[in-house]
Amino acid sequence: MNEKTHTGWKAGVILLAFILLLTACGQSGKKPQNTVSNEGNEIIDTVTPEPEPEPEPEPEPEFRAPLTGLGLEEEATARPLAIMINNYGAARPQSGLTEADVVWEVLAEGGITRLVSIFQSSKATEMIGPIRSIRPYLIEMGEMYQSVLVHAGASNDGFAILQKQNKAHLDEITNAGAYFWRESFRKAPHNLYSNLEKLREGASKKNYKETVEIPVMKFAEEGAAAAGADAQAVEIYFSLKDYRVSYAYDADKKVYLRSINGSPHIDMNNDQQLSAANLVILGTNHKTLDNVGRLAVDLSTGGPALLFQQGKVIECEWVRTSAEDVIRIKKDGEELPFIPGKTYYHIVPMTPTFADHIKYE
Repeated sequence: MNEKTHTGWKAGVILLAFILLLTACGQSGKKPQNTVSNEGNEIIDTVTPEPEPEPEPEPEPEFRAPLTGLGLEEEATARPLAIMINNYGAARPQSGLTEADVVWEVLAEGGITRLVSIFQSSKATEMIGPIRSIRPYLIEMGEMYQSVLVHAGASNDGFAILQKQNKAHLDEITNAGAYFWRESFRKAPHNLYSNLEKLREGASKKNYKETVEIPVMKFAEEGAAAAGADAQAVEIYFSLKDYRVSYAYDADKKVYLRSINGSPHIDMNNDQQLSAANLVILGTNHKTLDNVGRLAVDLSTGGPALLFQQGKVIECEWVRTSAEDVIRIKKDGEELPFIPGKTYYHIVPMTPTFADHIKYE
């Protein structure tokens, strides 16, 4: 080996040693990922936890009930049934009201109210009742929804309307007795019942239309917050001071729970307290027609209203643009949306004033 070659070889060895030294220093100064050192300098592998997966959003329901806005697995196309429910003390607790999409409460004779219950989206099989008679303004309420009217008897004026105008109706007394029955645990006339299956069978036998154009109600988006002043408790006076309907807002369930004279108003079928996501109180003109106390109730002119939802209240008005449409609730000319769920309407007289029939906190 000559001197020049020897010198080059030494330089290469030195360069290689230098590179190895740098590599060793770099590795000793770098801690491996996913490891920790214990006090004995032993290297222990650790596992980085996987991030929690984002929860899958609830799928949007394919269908919604037209009168409640609630999601459904299949479309609700059945023609509504408007069932006249007795609200006399001896008839309570009633059966089936928790399955109604909409309930209207209005005065009958003697200062006691009748409940016009609209069944459209329910497929419940339990009994409904007690069922009582119908009046002209009760016919009008049911027909707002294009319903088959379900009742037991009628006033003279009511019978005249049903027969002369060929209304779609099922009357236990005159034309559909086979689709009702009497229960033994109550005395007549507070013991007449039926169910949706029998009533739809009766409507089919009479060749009434099975589907109709159901009015479309306006509903708020899911999770929308209601506007208005606080209103956690509501009391309604119809006529008699010793007959009081009241509601208390349940923030967990997001509904108003119904009571009568301070006691929960219960559905006998399931022991559940009646409740609604929306409460509407309407002021209308009432006129006494005879010495029995039969009434005419204005359902066309419009007037003051209150809308209660989510523990809030909005002062508004009720409007009905035609005999073919339902009553709608508006504020400054715009229809107010309901919270998806059941709606209870209450019609009170305008005498002495609308405000005299309502108290809320």
